[in-house]
Amino acid sequence: MTDVVDRATRSRMMSGIRSRDTRPEILLRSLLHRRGLRFRLDVRTLPGRPDIVLPRYHAVVFVHGCFWHGHRCPLFKWPQTRPEFWREKINRNRSHDLKAQAALVAQGWRVAVVWECALRGANRNLDDVLQQLVSWLESDVIAFEQRGPG
Repeated sequence: MTDVVDRATRSRMMSGIRSRDTRPEILLRSLLHRRGLRFRLDVRTLPGRPDIVLPRYHAVVFVHGCFWHGHRCPLFKWPQTRPEFWREKINRNRSHDLKAQAALVAQGWRVAVVWECALRGANRNLDDVLQQLVSWLESDVIAFEQRGPG
C-alpha cells in the first residue's frame, strides 16, 4: 500500500514526533509528583536513558509508546506502508529495550515499564495505575509492567 501523503510531508510529520516529554510521560510525572515522589529525568549515564529515575527507591521507569515499542494492545497496528522497514525498526526497539533493562538490573536498579495504553483511553484508571506503581516502588520486586485494560 502506498502512503497517502508525499515523502516531504511524511518526513515533516515524523520529525514532529517527540522522543521525550510525551503526553504519557508528562501525565505520569505529574501523578508521581502530586503523590510527593521526587525523581530525575533522562539520566544519560544509565543504560537506555530511563524516562524517570527515582534514586530513593533505586528504581527507574520507562514510559513506552505502544506503537514505537510494538506493544500487543489495541493501540498498536503494524503499518501498511513499508512494512519491512517498520518490522525491523520496532523489533530493534524491542531488542534495545530488553538489553537496557537487563543492564539496569545488572547494575542493581529496579525497572518498571508503564505502557501508553495504561495512561490513555476511555477505560483508563489513573488512580489504579499510580497506586500499583507506588506499591511496586515500596516493595522489593525487581521488575514491574503496567499495561492498559483490554
